[in-house]
Amino acid sequence: MLLIILTIVFGGGFLLWQHYFPVVAAKEWQYRVLHSDITKASAIYKEADGSLIVAEELNKSQGRIIRIAPNGDRTTLFSNLNKPDGITAFAGGIVFSQEGGEYPVSWLKNGKVHNLFEGTNVQGLIADGKYLYAVEDRGPQSKILRYNSITKTIETIRDNLNEAETLAICPNGQKYYNEKEANRVRLLTDDGSDPIVLNYTQTKEPSILKCNSQGLWITEDSTHRARLMLLQPDGNLKVILSHLRAPQQLLEINEDEYLLAEGGRNRIIEIKRIN
Repeated sequence: MLLIILTIVFGGGFLLWQHYFPVVAAKEWQYRVLHSDITKASAIYKEADGSLIVAEELNKSQGRIIRIAPNGDRTTLFSNLNKPDGITAFAGGIVFSQEGGEYPVSWLKNGKVHNLFEGTNVQGLIADGKYLYAVEDRGPQSKILRYNSITKTIETIRDNLNEAETLAICPNGQKYYNEKEANRVRLLTDDGSDPIVLNYTQTKEPSILKCNSQGLWITEDSTHRARLMLLQPDGNLKVILSHLRAPQQLLEINEDEYLLAEGGRNRIIEIKRIN
């Protein structure tokens, strides 16, 4: 009986420790909470005037996309959405998706919304010139789509992926995508071989990817003890933040400053390099 009681006590204590343990930053980095009370914060985009456009990734028509002005004032841009996500600039406007079923990828320009194409559980969006890449999170049948804004056509460039969610494009043109369920990140290649660059020994539930001059950034979409990691050009994998809860999109302000949507704590945190 005593053993059962001790197991319950220590088990409960471990769960509480996981839940409340604060985020830990690498020694040359620091973070602070920039905005709180953003329910299931996911995608994040910064406008020219400094305003932030943020998705609240709720299902059952409870999702919203809001704008946070530099002074902190909030307005709702879109409501009644199903897991809105993927906010990014494209073709002179911004696009966003809905991960909660079959919905169009929407394009907002000059105050008007247009539907570009239909998708299923579209999560990640990223633009590359005339192309818009969209990742459909369909579990073991996930796909990467490519939309051409000139011809208005769409093609599937990868399918049967294991819970793919996002695609990252590097300054040198290299592209990476995740397979969350398989705990791996792969390089997208012209010949279709797509070698694995990170596997289950290095990352757990890799989700949102971001590539810049610093390297390839990876967020782990775990409920507890998730990490923000950086795969540097020399191959070194560095943990920037740990003990996160369901981190989502990383937004680059400059190479020493970033914003991270932490959906599990309903907030946006600001990350800065201090050395």
